[in-house]
Amino acid sequence: MNKTLVSHAVFGGLTAAIASSVTYVALAGWPQVLSPTTAHAQGAPAAATGVKQIDLFKTTMNDVMGRVVTIRRTERDPGNGSDSHRHPGSHTFGYVLEGTYEVKVDDGPLQRLGPGETFYEPPNALHAVSRNGSNTQPVKYLVIQVSDPTKPATVPEKK
Repeated sequence: MNKTLVSHAVFGGLTAAIASSVTYVALAGWPQVLSPTTAHAQGAPAAATGVKQIDLFKTTMNDVMGRVVTIRRTERDPGNGSDSHRHPGSHTFGYVLEGTYEVKVDDGPLQRLGPGETFYEPPNALHAVSRNGSNTQPVKYLVIQVSDPTKPATVPEKK
């Protein structure tokens, strides 16, 4: 009972901190330490795959069961999307910065999200749709994940 209460309290506090951070970034802009113009590890170039992921922040929370928090900016070319997949060990939060992002989680409705709108995927939920909703404009969104490092980051959905 105590572990459950502590776990819920930690998760609630973490969720509030993430929401506050996203709100700050949306209203005040990037703090210098997280500035997208500051050098960070970068993913594959957009020209090769149509998607670029830039890790902005990553840390292990040793006091929260070793969970790893990652904040990543994802940019998708017009019309680009990913195949259906799952994130077995991750709570995934998204915040649209620019453009239109289409997302469908499990049996929920297809959502067309614009700047300032958010989405959430619980661990192991089916991320059935993840794509740029425009054929002419790129989309940019933040992905904030709280992950169990003992589980795979992404698992493709079997067809």
